[in-house]
Amino acid sequence: MDLRVLRYFLTVAKEQSFTKAARQLHITQPTLSRQLAALEEELGTALFDRSGHSITLTEKGILLKRRALEIIDLEDQIVEEFKGSEEVIEGKITIGCGEFAAVEMLAEICKSYQQSYPMVQIALHTGTADTIFEMMNKGLVDIGLFMEPVNTEGLAYIRLPESDCWVVGMRPDDPLAQKEVITKEDLFGLPLILPERIGVQSELANWFGKDLAKLRVAFTSNLGTNAGVMAMHGLGYPVSIEGAAKYWGKSRLIQKHLYPEIKSGVIMAWRRNIPYSQAVQKMIEKMQEFEASEMSKRRRS
Repeated sequence: MDLRVLRYFLTVAKEQSFTKAARQLHITQPTLSRQLAALEEELGTALFDRSGHSITLTEKGILLKRRALEIIDLEDQIVEEFKGSEEVIEGKITIGCGEFAAVEMLAEICKSYQQSYPMVQIALHTGTADTIFEMMNKGLVDIGLFMEPVNTEGLAYIRLPESDCWVVGMRPDDPLAQKEVITKEDLFGLPLILPERIGVQSELANWFGKDLAKLRVAFTSNLGTNAGVMAMHGLGYPVSIEGAAKYWGKSRLIQKHLYPEIKSGVIMAWRRNIPYSQAVQKMIEKMQEFEASEMSKRRRS
């Protein structure tokens, strides 16, 4: 399968027109049609529904689009990995992470890195731990931030020194907003929004203990931002780590710490025994320097 033809396919899928796609690709429309007809023959299936006024994708076409985007991303990643030399480090690093307060430490590491290697572009991809882990295994993400508990088999990592505290989100006019901290008894019978990740739910189940059955789970959510929107509309109380919601205006959503306190650590990980580009290797070195510096500070204090 020719990568050039996959790019043709993606352009037609985007433009929903062979004529517009051919114009964008600077080739003739008959040439484009022949190339994609040959691709359909090679795969043994129709990729486009040509019955309407515009070109739409069949179910198989939608599947190929998803796979083609992954392949093209991987090709771009390979090209970036071979850029640069010892004298001038160039290229691109992809970092996957959730919505953690610990992202502030990632920002510190990235700031130091960019001062040393300004020609490197850093791409941030926000997603769940499962999504980031899958992308790492496919080679689409170089470094991932994961909230514990996480399976570290096959990974090398540093542990960020600060832990994310668990909180409950609510509107500022909610009665719970007057409390200093939130106990599990405060949450009995209320519509809760819990994290979707099973491992994280297990941590909360341990905190609630035998009272877990008294909970009313109205929503689950893989990331905190949309859970916060549900909370602002009075649909539930998101129970999560502080994450990015602490940057929201307190006129819209506030957070109260759980009591007894519950915390989760965060690690920055990369696949062990994998050859990396110079740009990625230098980032790993920066991460390790950061960890050593933080450990030294804690020993002195």
